[in-house]
Amino acid sequence: MKVCIYGVGAVGGHLAARLCAAGKAEVSVIARGAQLDAIRRNGITLKSGGKEIHGKPAVATDDPAGLGKQDLVIVTLKAHAAPGAAAPVERLLAADGCVMFPLNGLTWWWRYGRGPKQEPLPLLDPQAELWTRLRERTLGCVIYSPNEVVSPGVVSHVGGNRFVIGEPTDEKTSRVQAVVDLFNASAITAEVSPDIRAELLRKFAGNAWSNPLGALTGRVQSEISQDADLKQIAMRIMRETLEVAAALGWDLRNEIDVEKNVSRASLGATPSMSQDVLLGRPLEVEAHLGQTQAFARELGVPVPTIDVVLPLLRGLDASIRSRKS
Repeated sequence: MKVCIYGVGAVGGHLAARLCAAGKAEVSVIARGAQLDAIRRNGITLKSGGKEIHGKPAVATDDPAGLGKQDLVIVTLKAHAAPGAAAPVERLLAADGCVMFPLNGLTWWWRYGRGPKQEPLPLLDPQAELWTRLRERTLGCVIYSPNEVVSPGVVSHVGGNRFVIGEPTDEKTSRVQAVVDLFNASAITAEVSPDIRAELLRKFAGNAWSNPLGALTGRVQSEISQDADLKQIAMRIMRETLEVAAALGWDLRNEIDVEKNVSRASLGATPSMSQDVLLGRPLEVEAHLGQTQAFARELGVPVPTIDVVLPLLRGLDASIRSRKS
């Protein structure tokens, strides 16, 4: 199988290192800047569980046009950057190839394959580029794998290593099984989901508070859970998120204990959005809280805490973008 990792940051680096080291696929990577230079020189190093896993991609480039057709493209860009990759990813795919988006937060393909509304989500796919070009070629992926780039070409991984993969239609197809088999053969624990949106919402219920509050306060998850005031805000965000999920048709309110979830937040874990703030990178605002609020408005679900936190997060994102430009 020919596999391209499109955007080799923390998660992309983790996957690339393991896939290259296992040798079960021909792996190419799309990267840029110091990360690309380091990968070309030394390959990718994943530090995990006291061990180092080294992988050397067949090709490392910043120009996807130079690659041949791929059986699988794994897009590990941030949610707001994904629409810009739609056209080049479409050109990369082989005739029966597929693309996988292991994104944080709610996802652009939400309304494809299930339900009466088969249409794009403007907050997550403003020009409907992803929807138009890739919706029938796409697999969903929920990741339980904390990773951080500690230096160019080097990724640190602490905690779980579980990837749940599924079709937007929730069918168990040969292509989703092939990806799961490849991952498991490459020391990446993977499974097929019978309901990928339910799995996405289970993870998102926690991310919905930890990423925004981490970005706004600069606190790690355990610090948020130990601050009485921040903990209350976190629980309100989580409850509102679960109310929206229930209105969408996935009622997880009896399955997820909100207080326990917030109280048991990983000790010292730095949310990905906090990492973005520290590095001066744009934030995944709409995938975390913007689309949740949009669904809430559509379904008539009150989300008063999200209504306060979302403008603050958008303001922080605008400030970062203005400094960057």
